[in-house]
Amino acid sequence: MSDALTPTGDVASDPVLVVEDDVGHRELLQEELTEAGYTVTAVATAEEALALLGTCSFALVVSDLRLPEADGFQVLERARLLVPAPGFIMLTGFGTIDQAVAALKAGADDFLTKPIDLEHLRIAAERVVQTRRLRNEVQQYRDVLGNQGFHGMYGKSPAMLRLFDLIRRIARSDGSVLITGESGTGKELVARALHEEGPRAGGPFVAINCAGIPETLLESELLGHAAGAFSGARGARKGLFLEADRGTLFLDEIGEMPASMQTKLLRLLQDGQVRPVGANEEVSTDVRIVAATHRDIADLLAEGSLREDLFFRLETFRIEVPPLRERGEDVARLLDLFLRRQALAQDQPVRRLEPEALRQLLGYRFPGNVRELAGLVERAATLARGDTIRVEDLPARVRTDPSGGLDGGAVTGGVRREVEWETLGELEDRYIRQVLAFTGGNKQRAARILGIGRKTLYRKLDGDV
Repeated sequence: MSDALTPTGDVASDPVLVVEDDVGHRELLQEELTEAGYTVTAVATAEEALALLGTCSFALVVSDLRLPEADGFQVLERARLLVPAPGFIMLTGFGTIDQAVAALKAGADDFLTKPIDLEHLRIAAERVVQTRRLRNEVQQYRDVLGNQGFHGMYGKSPAMLRLFDLIRRIARSDGSVLITGESGTGKELVARALHEEGPRAGGPFVAINCAGIPETLLESELLGHAAGAFSGARGARKGLFLEADRGTLFLDEIGEMPASMQTKLLRLLQDGQVRPVGANEEVSTDVRIVAATHRDIADLLAEGSLREDLFFRLETFRIEVPPLRERGEDVARLLDLFLRRQALAQDQPVRRLEPEALRQLLGYRFPGNVRELAGLVERAATLARGDTIRVEDLPARVRTDPSGGLDGGAVTGGVRREVEWETLGELEDRYIRQVLAFTGGNKQRAARILGIGRKTLYRKLDGDV
């Protein structure tokens, strides 16, 4: 039976799990490690230990080798699957060199023989905890810094792989590009990738949001102005078109550009000449134009917000950035990436997601796409008490998602069209594969999150779910 239960996130010091079937030894180890400043949970069987490792987070596990109905190697195997993995010290009253070598090869950090030297135990525990902490921090840096993705975009879903391939091919050309996609999908990242992948990579990349500048100032910002062109124009100023010479100019929210400026942009695209406000002469410029909008192109054209002739000029190439809800397993990958980034930013261990919180996030529609996901992770990691993010740490819109956290299709007017409903098998297949992606393919951990046995998971996968 458990002498003390310390749930994840409710500890004030490093939590330690002691697994020892002998009552006297168990109490001695618990007392000694508690006096050393650890928060100790002590159990008598491997079964109890395995259950706790599935629900609680520990900095160190101290386990006897020989246990009722199982052994310490099974506890060690489970502990090594955790992210981050706790330190592990194996104990035995039958210490041999073969057992010590086997334990260390299996992943244990140290091996102590009974009767235990308590001072040695304290020293070993401190060393193992500190070493594991440093290893985990180094791994976090490697994971985050080594995973640079494709010019800041991350994903291995078919939709994103197609996007990356399209960017590489279009980047070789010098034609104008129109990027469409919902807010938060990363349209500016796509524009930067086009620039970096192409022959203009050595030139400037200049970005402007057409909706963020008053109409009276936009022309001056883009074209520049001569000295004295208007009140306050004391000196001449080079506009963004000239600043982007031999590079790329990214015009975000092109549908918000005033009609008069759209006319001048069309002419500039045709002859490559810029006339600054108040200037008498035109200046040649060599700029690749990449424009973007989150609005439906048909709507922009129908209401006259975007000139049809400018649209045709801009749409030499068209790139549609997929929304996050259509990227399948990328949601789990991005969750893991953002959790690691947040841990580094806050100088804390990587926070874990309890199964229900993970289920809710994997099924949420993310109307704000990747930008919303990044904000959600920052909020949840900041508000979480301890190292586990629970459902209550998520925003209300996620917790009360009417889809029940499993909606993956389109919704119109709040009501699904019948043809868009997934079958139960499809829903189960998608959820299982998202969880597998989140665990990095670790089927044992995935089965624990899903609440099914490993044999059941293997059966579903072998049967193509």
